Amino acid sequence: MYNKILLAADGSEHSKRAADHAFHIAACSPDSTVVIVYVINSSRAKSDVLSNWNSPDVLGVRKERVKEIETIAKNAGVTYVLEMLHGEPGPTIVDYANKQGFDVLVIGSRGLNGLQEFVLGSVSHKVAKRANCPVLIVK
Repeated sequence: MYNKILLAADGSEHSKRAADHAFHIAACSPDSTVVIVYVINSSRAKSDVLSNWNSPDVLGVRKERVKEIETIAKNAGVTYVLEMLHGEPGPTIVDYANKQGFDVLVIGSRGLNGLQEFVLGSVSHKVAKRANCPVLIVK
């Protein structure tokens, strides 16, 4: 039923739990593909560079955040693709989901930045309100 699954991931514990659910859904259909999106937020990009100024590969630090999710996908035996997007997480995820026509979008209820979610409203809430496909929010 769900062949084209979008998983929004940021490396947080909630996104890892969301990954478990996305891969479980994908395992039910042999033709399914999970697209894992990690959004590089411009407001966090500066802190990433400053925190890792002596690292030769800042992109590698970002990929490290979703490495565990990729491991979960490999262990589940599902087909997946990792996409790195740029922008503000909520609108970027919604735009990508709506343009690509996913069957379902899976996202964790909270991400890495709890204070920002408290003040501005959670990314998952923004995505659920604006995505054109069903959204599964995992606690």
